[in-house]
Amino acid sequence: MSAKALPDVVDAETWQRHLDDLRIREKAATRELDAIAAQRRRMPMVEMPDYTLEGEDGPVRLVDIFGDKSQLIVYSHMWFEGEEWQCPGCTGFTAQFTRQEFLEPYDAGFVIVTQGPIEDALAYKRRVGNQMTWYSTANSSFGADVGAPPGAGFALNVFLRDGDTVYRTWHTDGRGVEQLSHTFALVDTLPYGRQEEWQDVPDGWPQSPTSSRWPSSQQFAAWYGPGAGA
Repeated sequence: MSAKALPDVVDAETWQRHLDDLRIREKAATRELDAIAAQRRRMPMVEMPDYTLEGEDGPVRLVDIFGDKSQLIVYSHMWFEGEEWQCPGCTGFTAQFTRQEFLEPYDAGFVIVTQGPIEDALAYKRRVGNQMTWYSTANSSFGADVGAPPGAGFALNVFLRDGDTVYRTWHTDGRGVEQLSHTFALVDTLPYGRQEEWQDVPDGWPQSPTSSRWPSSQQFAAWYGPGAGA
């Protein structure tokens, strides 16, 4: 990074004027996100089959994953068979949600599913220090049916339970999942942002290949895994 790669220095009045201009767009974006959320709440839903997944204690029906909750967020974690370290993006995203008590007042839960065999999935969970509840869809079509087939991408789905019937209410993937992460929301407030080459930045700003600054799965294991702090 060049020493010249700095924002312009201005007086406080000029800075405030720029902030006020930006705030107009920020507030417009907030109102648009509110409108999107309102439309999401009006989405119809589709009834799901009675899937059986694999959990730490054996087979479990999809409806039973809800526990006593009526709403459930399910993150489909990418899985590559035979690999010791799985997707760093998925590992980093799910590592953000080490505490989920904030969902309690909303009658909701949040779990991870993956295409890996349950023994391998749980071993990876322990290796990287993940705190969420994991399930395997290795013996079920559930993952493929909700946008995360074997060997493919990741997805986030939301479900609603009415008695013993489960409905799918929402789905997103790609950068739609990114919007649910606090990581990039914070990084995007920094003067240099994510420093990825696809972003629109002033001349001289530091830029690197996309995702090259993301921590590796090994780093998450060092930070949160069994040997963390040793």
